[in-house]
Amino acid sequence: MRLSPDEMIFWQNGFMKLNATIVFTWALMLVLAVGAKLITRNLSTNLERSRWQNLLEIVVTGITKQIEEVGLRHPRKYLGFLGTLFLFIAAATLCTVIPGFDPPTGSLSTTVALALCVFVAVPLFGIGEQGMRGYLKSYVEPTFVMLPFNIISEISRALALAVRLFGNMMSGAMIIGILLAITPFIFPVVMTVLGLLTGMVQAYIFSILAAVYIAAATRTGESRPEPAHQT
Repeated sequence: MRLSPDEMIFWQNGFMKLNATIVFTWALMLVLAVGAKLITRNLSTNLERSRWQNLLEIVVTGITKQIEEVGLRHPRKYLGFLGTLFLFIAAATLCTVIPGFDPPTGSLSTTVALALCVFVAVPLFGIGEQGMRGYLKSYVEPTFVMLPFNIISEISRALALAVRLFGNMMSGAMIIGILLAITPFIFPVVMTVLGLLTGMVQAYIFSILAAVYIAAATRTGESRPEPAHQT
């Protein structure tokens, strides 16, 4: 039983290796890119729209609303980044039903890469919203003594994201592998379905946590306007 797709080596020359993590990650990105192109190639801006486009708009509107409820004032700005994170993790989970496919999220290197994306995106969005001076000022609030603690918080947050996703994804694969070895077939099938549900929940949690961190970095201290009461 493989604990990680890193253990499956397709090609090696010295220290250079082409393992399942790299192959499945690029294959998944290719499928997502081609799928996005095919799905959106016939979108219309007229009043008459297909049922498929209406469904896509409902999904995008729902995601946008979810991002806004986290606290981001301009959700469309963050939709591409957060939506891509969610789709990649969700697609990696759903593809586990394909025989021979090991989800790249079962590798620590992949989960670290995803966490690093969030680690880099948080200051980029924060600087874009508050400016360089305003964002760096948040590291010394309420006092300069908090500077090292805020820096440690940024690093530990990225590490926690990576370990959380890796642990949940790998533990599910390990449990299914053990059950396949010691129990009849029907029970592992149920566990596989449960694993798919768990993976989708992890995709949602990872994306929401990323949105929360970005919201904290882009907060300017201005109070959010209350909606006007209708009479």
